[in-house]
Amino acid sequence: MYQILFLETNPFARVISPIVDLLNMVVNPALLLVGALGAIYCILLGVKLAKAEEPQDRDKAKNSLKNAIIGFVLIFVLILALRIALPAMSDWLNTQTAAISATPAP
Repeated sequence: MYQILFLETNPFARVISPIVDLLNMVVNPALLLVGALGAIYCILLGVKLAKAEEPQDRDKAKNSLKNAIIGFVLIFVLILALRIALPAMSDWLNTQTAAISATPAP
């Protein structure tokens, strides 16, 4: 245990680096995919709303469209939050492991 604490380099870098790289590669395509699918789905629900003849069908289509918009906005915001928070989390982890490795042995 003490050997890990006194290493000069970050011992977790080999594990963290591929995960951070994978998340960085996936975020941009995920934003594009969510945006495209959200737009297509909302258009289809809008057409369904426009074609609804019965009041129950119109209310059902309206609620579906509202729920779809809320869901896609939440997904989009969470992906953006991941994109913003990922560098901060990586920096925090690096500073924490550097602080641990700098403490003297008891």
